[in-house]
Amino acid sequence: MTTATTARPSRDRAKGATIWLTGLPSSGKTTVARALAGRLRTEGHRVEVLDGDEIRRFLSAGLGFSREDRNTNVQRIGLVAEVLARNGVFAVVPVIAPYADSREAVRKRHESSDTTYLEIHVATPLEVCSERDVKGLYARQAAGALKGLTGVDDPYEPPVSPDLSLETQARTPRESADSVHAVLVAKGLV
Repeated sequence: MTTATTARPSRDRAKGATIWLTGLPSSGKTTVARALAGRLRTEGHRVEVLDGDEIRRFLSAGLGFSREDRNTNVQRIGLVAEVLARNGVFAVVPVIAPYADSREAVRKRHESSDTTYLEIHVATPLEVCSERDVKGLYARQAAGALKGLTGVDDPYEPPVSPDLSLETQARTPRESADSVHAVLVAKGLV
C-alpha cells in the first residue's frame, strides 16, 4: 500500500502582508521598517524588508526621477511585495512612493490576489526631515545641487486614509514599530 504525501491545509499556511511605509525622505521609514522586521523575526515570522533605495539600485537601476519612472519603480516594488505577501511573508516596504495613484495601483494589485496591504504614513514634518537629512538631500537641494526633491520642489501626496499615521518626531523608532505591530495584531495578522 502506498501513501500519498499531502500538503498541509491552506488554513495552516502562514499569513503574509505588505506593510507599505510611505513618507518624505528622512522621515524614518527605513528605521521603523528595520525595527518592525526585527520584532516580527523574533516572533518567528518570515520577513523581507524591500528598502526603496536598495530596490532602486538593483531592480530599478537606470530609472530616473520623472513621474513615469517613479511610478515604474513603485509598481516593481509593489509586485515583489505582493508576491512575497501572497506566499506568507511579511513584506515591509519603506519607500517614498510620492504619488497617490501609484500607491493605489499597488493596493489594487494586492486586492486582486486577496493579499493584505497596509499603508502606513510616516508623517514626519518636512522641517524635521530636513534637520535629520540622513543622506544630505535637503542640504544639496538648498545649495542648488539637487532638483526634484520630494516634498520640497517635487510633489508628495500624503495618504488620505492610511491604516496608521506615525509622527516619528514624537516617539522612538521602537515605539513607532510597536504602533505598526499593534495594527498587525488588531487585524489578526500576528
